[in-house]
Order: sequence, then structure tokens, then C-alpha cells
Amino acid sequence: MNYKTKDFIFYGMLSAALVLTAANTIERAQASPNINIEDHTKTVIKRIPHTYEVCSEVDVPADKTKDTLLGAIIGGAIGQNITKDLPDGATAGAIIGGILGNQNSTNIGGKQMRCTKNTRYEDTMETMYYHSTITFNYQGKTYKIRFQK
Repeated sequence: MNYKTKDFIFYGMLSAALVLTAANTIERAQASPNINIEDHTKTVIKRIPHTYEVCSEVDVPADKTKDTLLGAIIGGAIGQNITKDLPDGATAGAIIGGILGNQNSTNIGGKQMRCTKNTRYEDTMETMYYHSTITFNYQGKTYKIRFQK
């Protein structure tokens, strides 16, 4: 026999011995009244999100700010060019341009559809495995060991 064959036989016999020993230990543990294995659970709440969209029609006021500002800028530029020698010509032009821009604005209010996304959660209670304990007596003392399966 070569070296690899001897190793294969040795490890094979060692594995068989370990399996038999583990099976024997489990069998004795189940038959022995001094050993107790107990599973522990815990209750958790799972939150499942559900997203939905809500749309409603809302009144939108007429916003003439853009037209007013544009009129003020154009009026200020024109006022400065017309009254180059007079002070505050650009200011007067901006005021007059802003008033005209606001009055001539075509922006009217009305109704508009606005949508928002909302999330609701569905709560479900679930019992799940937490850990296990094994309790046994050895030489007059009781031992309790916590473990995960």
C-alpha cells in the first residue's frame, strides 16, 4: 500500500468513528432525563411599505411676478437710455415698466391637478426562531448553554 492509500483508510475510519460517536451521544442525550434541549422564539413586527399617489384639483392663484419683473427690467433699461443726464431715470423706468408688465400679464389663475406620494405601512406579527438552550446535569451541577441551530 502506498502512502495516500494509508491516509485515505485512516481518515475514512476516523470519520466513521466520529459519526458513530456523535450518533451515540445524540441517542444518549435523547434517552437521558438529565438533558433538555429547548428552542426559544421571539415575536417581531414586520412593516411592509405600500406607496400610493393621491391627486386632487386645487385653485392656483394668478402669479404675475414674472411679468412684473420682466417689465421692470425692460423699463429700467429704457428709462436709463432716455434720461442719460437726469438722475433716477432708470428707477422711474423700472417702476413704470413693472406696473405695465403687471397690468398686461396674461397669467390667470385657475384649477390645477396636484399629486403627492404617500406611504402607508402594513404591520404583521411574526414568530421566528431566536436561539436554543441545552440544559444538563454534570457531577451534581446544572449547566445551561445557549446556541444557534
